[in-house]
Formats: sequence, structure tokens, C-alpha cells
Amino acid sequence: MSAYERITMSLREVGRLKVIQAVTEGFLTPTRAAQRLQLSSRQVHRLVQRYRDAGVSGLISCKRGQPSNHQLKPGLEQRAAALIRQHYRDFGPTLAAEKLVECHGLRLAKETVRRIMMDAGLWTPRRQRPPKVYQPRNRRACLGELIQIDGSDHRWFEDRAPACTLLVYIDDATSRLMHLAFTRSESTFSYFQATQAYLEHHGKPLALYSDKASVFRVNSKDAQGGDGHTQFARAMFELNIDTFCANSSQAKGRVERAHLTLQDRLVKELRLRNISTVEPANAYLPLFMADYNRRFGKVARSDFDAHRPVRDDEDLSLIFTWREPRRVSKSLTLQYDRRLYVLHDTVQARALPGRYAEIYHYPDGRIEVRSAGITFSYETLDQLPEVSQGTSWKTSGWATSCRSRSGCKSSAITVAPKRYLAIQSQPKRSAKSRRRRRRKISHRRTSWPPSIKGGLRSVAVMRQSISAEGLSALVAAGAAYDVRAIPGPEGHGWQLQVRYSKESRHFPLRSRRELIRVFRSLDALNRYAQGIGIRGFRIET
Repeated sequence: MSAYERITMSLREVGRLKVIQAVTEGFLTPTRAAQRLQLSSRQVHRLVQRYRDAGVSGLISCKRGQPSNHQLKPGLEQRAAALIRQHYRDFGPTLAAEKLVECHGLRLAKETVRRIMMDAGLWTPRRQRPPKVYQPRNRRACLGELIQIDGSDHRWFEDRAPACTLLVYIDDATSRLMHLAFTRSESTFSYFQATQAYLEHHGKPLALYSDKASVFRVNSKDAQGGDGHTQFARAMFELNIDTFCANSSQAKGRVERAHLTLQDRLVKELRLRNISTVEPANAYLPLFMADYNRRFGKVARSDFDAHRPVRDDEDLSLIFTWREPRRVSKSLTLQYDRRLYVLHDTVQARALPGRYAEIYHYPDGRIEVRSAGITFSYETLDQLPEVSQGTSWKTSGWATSCRSRSGCKSSAITVAPKRYLAIQSQPKRSAKSRRRRRRKISHRRTSWPPSIKGGLRSVAVMRQSISAEGLSALVAAGAAYDVRAIPGPEGHGWQLQVRYSKESRHFPLRSRRELIRVFRSLDALNRYAQGIGIRGFRIET
């Protein structure tokens, strides 16, 4: 008989062995061992006793080598495999599991059916399937028959400016660049403006070919509102332009390969001409497109131009708008984007209560209220400001600081809402009243459960921070006195802080999920700051 015994252990059990040995030798307490192993102290004591009684083999799981508690009944797997082989040979695992329940009364999980089909050779796992071959297709015959569109997010100006997005419109038949436009991001309004410029210059193509971005397609399976179409798809439907979404990047490889060429050639051309902003870059793009098309353009199989002219009854500025239906109340009001719109009391407006009107939001920020082709005049009531009684527009400290820095009159000042800066002015109390209040609060805190205490700490942090909407309001009013970036908690990431006067302290930015928003890198923080209009900020380490 051999003096040595072979014991098979998992890596988890090997790590547990080292901790239990340290406990038995007195180098580690059971409480510390429980924290390290993420077990209870009682379980650690049981493991120590088993180690002392049986040695290393006492720490091995007793379930090893034993039949599973969830195994199938004898003969059930063979019966299911026979039924699948006889009736559902070409079915998928999910559909086969459903049919086994409906037709044969065998209730098996779809993953169990998948394993049975794999063992029987009726199903091939995705990882074992041969790679998909993307074969090239023929180009379209005519110019304007199919236009591939996509956006490329890249540092087009290198280190001279933040990253931005280039919208590319390329013809499938000739590989010619039909339209280019630099924008901040790949949004619906950006595509509205770029597509409108394309149609005004070339006319309407027969179809547009894009990816499955949320601008072109509703990707949410459980969308609560809307008619299943995006705003861009609705605009293309009104213009009688077909839209197709590619299932892969290889399917629209013409525009994808154009991105690589542009990221090489266009970046260097902008550097040679010392162009570092979007406006001069957009002005240079027609010259670059002419040179690009001369070098890389192909000749179409047909000389026919499939572009169609824009009809006189097709108002592009009206079609390329963001539209939202809103119900008109009895007081002739409707809400949109956290604002209350009060319609003027006219004969046509009096027929609207209880019915829906459409909000037309233009890319330049204009808002129109329309119904049955009629435009209604209105007044706007801002729902964001909340000014407590006794605080006037002129005496509010926040408004006064905005007015002194931006040079605005008192009538043009927007007072920051309390839920943005969360700085609540407390009424003055006497010393005796303050002591009585402190005793009362301390008495309450002793009886609060831990969950309530944690919630109160969260509220206290929120009162000392600023939300994204509040920061946008500060920047829009010119009241962001000082903006800085400092390392995040424990040195991970970066956080953005702002103060609105020389005497105030810095307020960190928060989000809906984080009490203090932490950016992964300075580039991400810089992109966010540029998006809300912050021109620059200090970096403190």
C-alpha cells in the first residue's frame, strides 16, 4: 500500500485549505477567516473541526462523485431524444422544448433540450459552427439608387480639438462621396440637418442604407410609446424614401471602408491647412469631396440619375422636425420638455381641449404647436424655477450673481431651482431654539433604523451637489464661475465640480444613479463638458 494518497481538489478548495491551516496554527482568527472566505463563523469552525478529524480530505466537498439532485428520471432523456429525432429533427431547442410540452407532456428546460440535441448530433453550438462568409454583391446600377449613410466618431482634429462625428453619405453605384458633415454627435437632429442639405443639393434618392442605430430603428422590444418608427424613419416615409438597416458592418462595407480612408487622408488634410474647428472644416469638405471622387470614384453601369427632385408641396424644414403628440387640457395648456405651453384663446384653440396637438421641434430650437395644419400661438411658462416666498427676482443671490457676470437685466434672469443646486435657505432661529432642535434631531437619530440613516446620508450628499440639469442652467446663464476636474474617490476616475461665485464652494456633479458622478477618463469628462457648453476647466491632482 502506498504511503501517499492522491487527493483531487479545485482551486477554490486549495485556497480554503490555506486559510483553514492558518486558523489551526493560530495565525488567523475564525472571524477574519470567515470574512476572507465569505462564510459564516460557524461554518469556519465546522471546517476547522473537519480538518482536524480527517485532514486535507475533510475539506473536499461531500457532493463530489454523488448523483445530482436535479438529474432527470431514468429513461426520460432517451424518450425525449427519440421524440426529437422522430418529429422535431430540424427544430431549434426553444421551439422543440415548447412542442414537447404541448404535444407530449414532457416539461424540460430549453437548455436541457439543447444538451440532449447536441448529444444526439441534432444541434451544433454556435461556437462550433464554421465562420459566416460574407460574399460581395453587385453594385447598384444607377447613381442615387442606394445611398449608404453612417457616422464616424474620431479625433478628426487630433489633439487640437475634442473628438467629433463625421456623417458620411456615399453612393453604392459609384463609391462617390455625396455629402459630408461634421457634428458633435450622431443624433437625430444632426441627421436631419445633413439629410436636408443632401436633398437640397442632389434631390431624393430611392433608398438609404444604414446600421441599426436608434436614430434609424426602434431597438427596444418593450417600447411604451410611439408607433414603432423613429423620427428619421417618419421623415423618410413622408418623402417616399426607402430605408434599410444592415444586419452587420460587412453588409454596408462601402461606407465602412470609406471611414478608414477618411480617417487617414482627411485628418492629414485638416492638419496641413491648420483647421481645428467644425465650421472651417465643413467649409473645406466640398473641396475634399471633389478630390476624393476624382481619385476613387467609379463609373456606374447606367448613366441614369435616380435622384428625384423635391416637390413643391414637400416642405423640408417642416418634415425634418421632431414631433410629439400632446393632449390639450381644458385650460388650453399642454406640456413638453418640462415646460408648460399656454395656447392663446382663439376660436380654433377652443376646439382643442381633450384632443391631441403635435409639438414640432425644429433643429434650431424653435417650437411650434400644430393641429390639422393650423399653427397656434402660445406663451411659455417655465416649470423649472422654484422661488420661495419672500425671495424676489432682484434680491435672489443666485440671480444677482448671474446678472452681475452676464450683464443681463433682471427680467431676463432665470433663477436656479432648489432641486438643482439644493441649497435651501433656513430661517434664522434663536440660540435656544437651535439647541432644542438639535436635541430633538439627535433623539430621532437614535431610533432610526440603518436603512433610513443611509437614505438620510444620501439626501445630505444630494443637497451638497448639483445635477446635470442644474449645471446646464448655470452654463447657459453664464453663471459657472469656476469649473474644475479632480480625481474621483480613492483615485479612480475623475469628477467635475463647479462653483457659481468667488465666495461659494465647489459643488460636485451628480447623476441619477450616482451621488457623485465619476468619469472614467479625462477624455470622457471633456466630451461631456463640451456637450453642455463648457469651454474649459481646470485640472487639479
